Amino acid sequence: MEELKFLEIIKSTLSDSHYIGDDCANLKEVGMFMTQDSLVEGVHFDLSTTTPYQLGVKTVAVNISDLAAAIATPVYISIGLSMPRNISEDFVREFYRGVDFACKKYNVVVTGGDITGADKVYISAAALGKRRHGIDTSRSFAAAGNFVISTGNYGTSAAGLFALKNNLKVSDEIINAHLMPEARLYEAFDVGYHVENNIAVTDTSDGLADALFKIAEASKVKIKVNFDELPVLPEVKELAKNNNVDLKDWVLWGGEDFELLCCVPYYYFAILSSKGFKYVGYVEESTDKPCVVVNDGEKETVIDKNLFDTKGYKHFGG
Repeated sequence: MEELKFLEIIKSTLSDSHYIGDDCANLKEVGMFMTQDSLVEGVHFDLSTTTPYQLGVKTVAVNISDLAAAIATPVYISIGLSMPRNISEDFVREFYRGVDFACKKYNVVVTGGDITGADKVYISAAALGKRRHGIDTSRSFAAAGNFVISTGNYGTSAAGLFALKNNLKVSDEIINAHLMPEARLYEAFDVGYHVENNIAVTDTSDGLADALFKIAEASKVKIKVNFDELPVLPEVKELAKNNNVDLKDWVLWGGEDFELLCCVPYYYFAILSSKGFKYVGYVEESTDKPCVVVNDGEKETVIDKNLFDTKGYKHFGG
């Protein structure tokens, strides 16, 4: 059973589930935003390739990324850390050095958390932010005619993981994209400063295809993408080619790129392109079921719910 099925069960079981849908809850009654993320050893990280310091940085960044998608100002973070009994004091010290580095970067304060025993390392962090601008964001706000735009490049984190697993020498940019991702918080602030309407925004932590499909499904639209126009580092393309890897798997399904994906009227793209946002695709009305259509020059791949369930990010490993 995968994430979407669990979410369907949760929403149908709870008496009030109206906050569930986006990764960050907009708590309008108190003017706050709240998000929570978990990192599990063997699913989200491998201690043979990740240092405790890097893990601390990533723990903060993945939560700030969700607040960035809400265009919220991060304020507090609480961290629960579960570890085996034989974990060293150095592990804890280095982990929190990484946490501290990231908190200073994003101007966030650790308010507390919990420390417990476990069979391996589990981390669960919850972050709070406050409203920064007047607009609201949601995956359900995409409209026909919108341009889909994004920060950064795709497939980089997946390429970094591949290089680490296979002991390949690549640039620090590729390795750090996987081990110590950056939340696109300040790019989000640019969006909030220039855009005056409610817009569809999400981060791409679970993969570009995942983010695109979830927007299409929530907004009941079709999103069209030309694969050759997607922003991908030349080194990532070369690494895939030299190792007989299908580049589309890294770019569309690799996950953990933590970029910011927005659907905006075209005139906002003209402004935001100067802030580092890149064109990804465009939104059309859906005459049938919501989907994403990816054209790679030779054929079209339609990402619908069936393909999404098969290829989407595996939150339970495997």
